[in-house]
Amino acid sequence: MDLKRKSIFSLPTSSQGKKTKSSNQKNESDVILGHFPYGNNDTRSPLNTLEKLLGEIIDSPHSTQNYTSTTGSEVVKAAAELAKALKIAKTSPNTSAHTVKHVDYMHRENLLDTSAILEGESDLPVLPPILDEGLQKAVFTHPGLSNNNKTTYDRLEILGDAYIELIATKLVWDRFQDIPSGRISQIRELLVKNETLSEYATKYGLDRRASVPQGYLDQPKRWTKTKGDIFEAYVAAVILSNPAQGFKLAESWLTQLWLPKLTGLGTQKSTLQAKEALSKKVMAKGVKLDYIDELPPVTSKGGMQTFFIGVYFTGWGWNRRHLGSGQGRNKAIAGDEAAKQALRNNPLIDEIAERKRDSFEQEQRRKA
Repeated sequence: MDLKRKSIFSLPTSSQGKKTKSSNQKNESDVILGHFPYGNNDTRSPLNTLEKLLGEIIDSPHSTQNYTSTTGSEVVKAAAELAKALKIAKTSPNTSAHTVKHVDYMHRENLLDTSAILEGESDLPVLPPILDEGLQKAVFTHPGLSNNNKTTYDRLEILGDAYIELIATKLVWDRFQDIPSGRISQIRELLVKNETLSEYATKYGLDRRASVPQGYLDQPKRWTKTKGDIFEAYVAAVILSNPAQGFKLAESWLTQLWLPKLTGLGTQKSTLQAKEALSKKVMAKGVKLDYIDELPPVTSKGGMQTFFIGVYFTGWGWNRRHLGSGQGRNKAIAGDEAAKQALRNNPLIDEIAERKRDSFEQEQRRKA
């Protein structure tokens, strides 16, 4: 008895036990292109099963981390390439095996090599693939290099910005259910600001794939903005290239990426103690501390405001003497920062405290 296990790819056996080919002499390309006894639309087809499994891997890249010691990006990349080859084979029944290999290798340089990108960044969630080569090329092409906005990230970054804003808002809304709208805006701004997105673009190596006008790398502020735009465009391309699961995939990826930044945020216990410490140090009868707006508040992208407060002392010969300045996302924090700076001004604060002691001693002598 022949105990050798047969593969689904094995040829049928004749009554003499010899392998035979069918009368129409199917060649190797038939196997590659899915020409099995099942039809292309038959759910029993092994390639349909494979196609379904590949889709699950692409839509849930983080699941590969349970089966590999690496980030799993190489697995996702291979799955995306194979899924694309199967799609081409499925829609082009007369395509040869050589053509399939041409698509696989000829355009390999255009496929994002996530394994190289994530080297040394194993703490990052797996970068989801862009399943459309045209979109992928556009993501990394600066608008200054082409007048055709379909071949650059000009439009993509606008759409990506909107998606990122929506996903960030929903994440903060769900995670911190007791905070007011202003605080939601502040936390969201931390997640979506250019500096944050630029940082992610650098960690994933997206900046190394960018084609930008000459001189951009020598302008730090502009380069930071550009990297943020590329990241936004990448998010849009992930979603557009996978209509069925792209948004869900991007949301899951960004959520994992942002969670470390959300630790300790939300409803926070007050730690504003510097103002109280300064008052104990210098306040007495007949003197006062004034906390004054030194500059108008600045509103950044996303609605987050920064306030600028200065603290001034009046009494014992001083009139509105500046003690310190501070800034923060509200007046209370900015005022406390100003008080901290004042307390670090040791010579002046010590002199005021000494005047306070002298005044107290004089008052005690009068009462005696």
